[in-house]
This record gives sequence, structure tokens and C-alpha cells, in this order.
Amino acid sequence: MNPTLAGITNAISQVLLGKDKQVKLALTCLVAEGHLLIEDLPGMGKTTLAQALARTLGLRYDRVQFTSDLLPGDILGVSIFDQQNSQFHFHEGPVFTQVLLADEINRSTPKTQSALLEAMEERQVSVEGSTRALPEPFFVIATQNPLSQAGTYPLPESQLDRFLMCLSLGYPDPEAERQLLSGKDPRLSLEAISPELDLVELRTIQQAVNEIHISEAVLDYVQRLIAFTRHHERFACGLSPRGAMALLRAARAWALLMGREHVLPDDIQAVLPAVVEHRVQGFGAARIHNSNEAESLSHFLLNSVDVLN
Repeated sequence: MNPTLAGITNAISQVLLGKDKQVKLALTCLVAEGHLLIEDLPGMGKTTLAQALARTLGLRYDRVQFTSDLLPGDILGVSIFDQQNSQFHFHEGPVFTQVLLADEINRSTPKTQSALLEAMEERQVSVEGSTRALPEPFFVIATQNPLSQAGTYPLPESQLDRFLMCLSLGYPDPEAERQLLSGKDPRLSLEAISPELDLVELRTIQQAVNEIHISEAVLDYVQRLIAFTRHHERFACGLSPRGAMALLRAARAWALLMGREHVLPDDIQAVLPAVVEHRVQGFGAARIHNSNEAESLSHFLLNSVDVLN
């Protein structure tokens, strides 16, 4: 692994026990300058992962608890009239940070959810006729509860596509859970986490992602995967060009994390479920990313398309 990124993953893994693969994927997502959606039951460590990522990367962190009565202004900010100066002054909302945790994003109404769209895509917000740039870098880590739970509003496809990856943490394995139950609360270790790199080093790593080489043979493999999602009868909705570019971007970042300067088919396969499952749909599953069908579709895709033509 890349020594710097290995140090970050090790530090986070001391807090989030038994989730090495998910930690590596989450770090890959942020190194690739993407936004991350974490979907799981409450109490699985979603918020802990977000806080640990922000601390190890040395980034300013803020959190918004999404509820049914949350308004767009609560996220973006509002202008307040100053009677002494007879002027309006804009008060920045929590979106003006470097890592924003949108906690339980699907518990708010679609109007409030959409307030994040421009921020996530353009790295800027438009409020009251003025456009304001967001800090650099800017990452959104959103968590959501399964749609089967009460009081949830499904994220529309347009907003789901803004997330480079969608992960699920799941229950810990018995060994990790035993360690969790017999030791102190890992969340208490968050305060002890120190930044592993500064902003200049982070930007250097992000720019290095663009230098990772992808051979023609790997591109052929990716195109076969894309074509399969668009033409096979099990898929109601195939992968879009933006989704295909997201897959390549994530694979480059994963290769960098693994300490390589070129992408292997293994890198494509490692990131494909997290990149693709919330973007494709199968017949009979309106919300494919929220069901076991999503996982079976990604494995079906990988098992159906040969690496070599």
C-alpha cells in the first residue's frame, strides 16, 4: 500500500474495528474527490467513520442532523438584517466546511435534500442571488437509514448519482465485536487521532490520481462491463457515461492506495460494487441500491463479463 494512505487506514481501523475494506473504500472515495453515501442501520459506526476520516485528513468538519422540519437555509445559511448598520449580513451555514456529515439525509424532505445538489456538483452555493464558493477541498459524507424504516424519503436518482460511492458497514464479525465489547468505546479514541497529512499533501495525492495509467486492455474490460449493464435483460437501467467515468476515477484512486502506478482489472472489481450498485436498477426492484438484489446484480455483472475478450 501507499505508505501515507496506509497510515491513514490503520488509524481509522483502530476506531472502526473489523471494517478494513470499507475504510479503504471510503478513503479511496475522498482521495478521488468524490462524495460518499453510507447506508446502514443506526448504530453501525457511520458517524464514527465520517469523523475519523475528517480527523486523519486534517480537515474542518461539520455535521447536520437531517430531520423532516429541516429547511434549505439551515444548511446553506441565511442573511440577517443588522439594524445598527441597516445592512443584511450573510451567516454561513454548516455547508461551508471541508467535510460535511449529512446525517440521516433521507429523513428530510426532497426540497431540503436538493439543497445539497449544487454544493456537491459545483462546489458552490447560490443564496439570495449571490454565488458563494465552498472551501477546498469539499466532501459530503451522507448517511441514510434503510428505506424500510419509518420516516424516510427516498433520494432521487439525480442526487444518488452525485455520490461517487455507496457503502454499507454491516454487523461486525465475532472477533471484532468481542474486541469492541471487552474494550473501551472506540469512539473515545477519536480525540486521540491526529492528522496524518496536511492540505498540500492531500492535494498532491489527489492530483496523483490523474497520473495513474489505464491500459487499453483494462479500458476494453470496462467497456464490456458497461455494455453488459445496458443490454442484458436483468438490468432495467444501465450505467451512464458519468457513472462509467466515476468507475474509472475510483479504480485509479484504489490503485494509488494499493501503491501502484497503473490500474489492474482487480482494481475495477474492488470498487465496482460501491460505485455501481446505487446507479443501476434491475427489474422488480424500484430501489435497487437498498436491497439484496443490488449486491447480486454487481456480482452477476462481474461473474458474467470476462476480463479478457
